[in-house]
Amino acid sequence: MESTIIERALNGKFVLIAEIGVNYYDIAKKMHTSPMEAAKLMVREAKDAGIHAVKFQTYKAETLAAKESPSYWDTSEEATTSQFELFKKFDSFSYNEYKELAEYCNTLGIEFLSTAFDIESADYLYELMNVYKISSSDLNNLPFVEYQAKKGKPIILSIGASNSDEIDKTIHTIRKYNDQPIILMHCVLEYPTPYNHANLNKIVTLKNIYPDLIIGYSDHTKPDSDADVIKTAYNLGAIVVEKHFTLDKALPGNDHYHAMDPTDAKKIIKGINFVNELRGSYELKCLETELAARQNARRSLVAACNIKKGEVITESMLTFKRPGVGISPSEIKNVVGKVASLDITEDTILQYSMIK
Repeated sequence: MESTIIERALNGKFVLIAEIGVNYYDIAKKMHTSPMEAAKLMVREAKDAGIHAVKFQTYKAETLAAKESPSYWDTSEEATTSQFELFKKFDSFSYNEYKELAEYCNTLGIEFLSTAFDIESADYLYELMNVYKISSSDLNNLPFVEYQAKKGKPIILSIGASNSDEIDKTIHTIRKYNDQPIILMHCVLEYPTPYNHANLNKIVTLKNIYPDLIIGYSDHTKPDSDADVIKTAYNLGAIVVEKHFTLDKALPGNDHYHAMDPTDAKKIIKGINFVNELRGSYELKCLETELAARQNARRSLVAACNIKKGEVITESMLTFKRPGVGISPSEIKNVVGKVASLDITEDTILQYSMIK
């Protein structure tokens, strides 16, 4: 199977990934439906909004966090203070459920992937997705990075809360076993990320240091009114953008209050399309749409006085005026010293047929 994410990114096309994560549990509770129906609803809404891929999170609380793991999120938005307790609320799905979701995504034409947080899920997700996603939290978990790299699929690697030596070491670990495309995602591990902490210039640094990798951005800021965060990230070089996704930003919980909803997603895609219209081509040449203005706004050599037939033309006999339909002022040396082949009245736009 071909990956929409990788194919678009390698061709320089923007990719938006909806990080559904485990938000479907809260949506199910709100809508009095099953988690599976809520997850499928979120996939449909993502597809309808124009999103290119949806990503879930696959884990079991017992293999992810010790029972004494403290919270690191805004507890005014998500009151649970234990990572284990939070993850335990959202870990009921296993292979069969993710297989059903992957097949559902395929029928809709939206790419499915899920972040694996343990060996078991990394194994059973292999047949369900085209790309592995490695969380920032596992960047230094090199045995697990190596295990996923050996699967031989492209990898999306988030690098939140990491230093350059750690990033290098993780990329080196992947490259020992895997020559597939790597998407390196700038990320800030603050939930939400204040706008003045987004540090989007890191995207430029990543592009300069890792020119052979695809650079992206995993965003944890609250959606802004004009999608300026995402548009700026894209303009700085983030071709792939991942953002948490919800159907209700007012819901309590760790990943709703800083997530995009379908309206935000449509705004992002519309904004990126507009940016692409503005960016246009890299080619340095006159556009066809400029030809009329070019001709009329540029100047021609014009007779500054009456010039008689047979008279030798001097520079003092010439001036330059609009439009640019005659001899260009850049060619004045080809005119001075030539002889007028006919009487030329003052203010005439010179043509080569008038001189010899």
